[in-house]
Amino acid sequence: MSAASCLLSEDQFLCSICLDVFTNPVSTPCGHNFCKKCITECWKTRGTCQCPICKTAFDTRPELKVNIFISEMVDQFKQKVSSSSEQRSAEPGEVLCDICPEAKLKALKSCLVCLMSYCETHLDLHLTRSGLKRHQLIDPVENLEGRMCEKHDKLLELFCKNDQMCVCILCTILDHKSHDVVPLKEEYEGKKAELKKTEAEIQDMIQNRRLKIQEIKKSVELSQKNADKDKSAGVQIFTALLESVQRGLNELLETIEEKQKMTEDQAEGFITELEHEISELQKRSSEVEQLSQSEDHLHLLQGFQSLSPAPPTKDWTVVRVHPPSYEGSVMRAVSQLEETIRKDMKNVSEAELKRVQQYAVDVTLDPDTAHPYLILSDDGKQVKHGDKRKNLPDNPERYSYHVSVLSKQSFSAGRFYFEVQVNGKTEWTLGVARESVNRKGNITFSPQNGYWAIRLIDESKYKALSDPSVCLSVRSQPEKVGVFVDYEEGLISFYDVDAAVLLYSFTGCSFTQKIYPYFSPRLNAGGKNSAPLIICPVNHTE
Repeated sequence: MSAASCLLSEDQFLCSICLDVFTNPVSTPCGHNFCKKCITECWKTRGTCQCPICKTAFDTRPELKVNIFISEMVDQFKQKVSSSSEQRSAEPGEVLCDICPEAKLKALKSCLVCLMSYCETHLDLHLTRSGLKRHQLIDPVENLEGRMCEKHDKLLELFCKNDQMCVCILCTILDHKSHDVVPLKEEYEGKKAELKKTEAEIQDMIQNRRLKIQEIKKSVELSQKNADKDKSAGVQIFTALLESVQRGLNELLETIEEKQKMTEDQAEGFITELEHEISELQKRSSEVEQLSQSEDHLHLLQGFQSLSPAPPTKDWTVVRVHPPSYEGSVMRAVSQLEETIRKDMKNVSEAELKRVQQYAVDVTLDPDTAHPYLILSDDGKQVKHGDKRKNLPDNPERYSYHVSVLSKQSFSAGRFYFEVQVNGKTEWTLGVARESVNRKGNITFSPQNGYWAIRLIDESKYKALSDPSVCLSVRSQPEKVGVFVDYEEGLISFYDVDAAVLLYSFTGCSFTQKIYPYFSPRLNAGGKNSAPLIICPVNHTE
């Protein structure tokens, strides 16, 4: 029997129903062999007794008994396969071969027709038999039943574009009739291309975010450098200021001490002189007293003639020791300190102005917002008040009461800076305004109403238009005003550009809308205030 088994090929021991090695093999009257369970289930499912191979029909259900000979041959074959197999057993998580009886091996392929997975040994029939070669093999997957249509028990091999779902061939005839149905592979290719595109977009988004991270990190590094630079400058300035204060204090104390020493020396000289006169006077007093006690008439008269003359003395009634006045010294020291601080502040202001000028932007005036009495230059850089009201459409953006105009440019993030020449004007208003400000009636200019501005009134009065307004102390009239805005920080600062002096700052502002540079040349005043406001190019301070 062992010799005979060597002459048999492997496929002779496989059931044509389950394609596995026979289990309890039985023979039908037509001579074909099957697993007892397989042929029994087959007849039960079909309802007729027919050989699956030759199609021979049996009027009565044959009595099936295990074929002892084939069963022994199968056992020997299984032992042979088991002893010669060098395939490794499947590891946890891998797809198992559905045919291996006990020690399951790793599946190499899954069949979409048989809905089973096969190891190398049991895959051989699909590679050699002509009928099985046509079956569709894929990389091993679990749950092959999920690839079958639950309604029709057919392979899901088509895709309905209308309902975006996988369907079987019967679905296209019954439930998805007239729908746009394509082969699964075609939709697979399309979706794969779409996924590839999506993946590329995702990778692009990832790359953009990585670049944004680098940008943020560079911003932090730049911020740290600026912070270190500002701290160093601050330490240097305040150290110099403290040294100036200490030096001024020392000089003041020395001056006071010198004056006190002079007073003490003068007083000491007076005291020495007085003590000398007292000593001389005491001597004369002793002589006078001694002579006055004599009862000898002749002796007293003779002694009186020989008395030494009175010692010379000073009229001390007009002599005073005047405490020195230190007020002049203190005031001079304070004035010198003020001058030093003023110079230091100028250095700070120049550095600050140079820093904000880095954020200079190009600003032009928007004629659609200009009051009808305003005259704008062709390049949008100058504005002045005219004598005639122009016939312009009263659009919502235009100022109808105050002679004002906004810029074309708006800002909703970051920092920006611009400069305006105000030379020759007796009145003007400059600043920024939020997009939704009132432009039609009488306006109260304040941050609460969306305006952050400063104003010149009557040639020399400067005010910050807060609520209430703040009078500004200006040493000299600015000829050019710089406006700096930090949107996120909520900061608006105004500078006298030529003097490099900070005029005023609005701090703690909350911006939630776009903001626009705001300009008002004010009224002409009969030609007294006819000079225009001029938006200037920024010349960075050296």
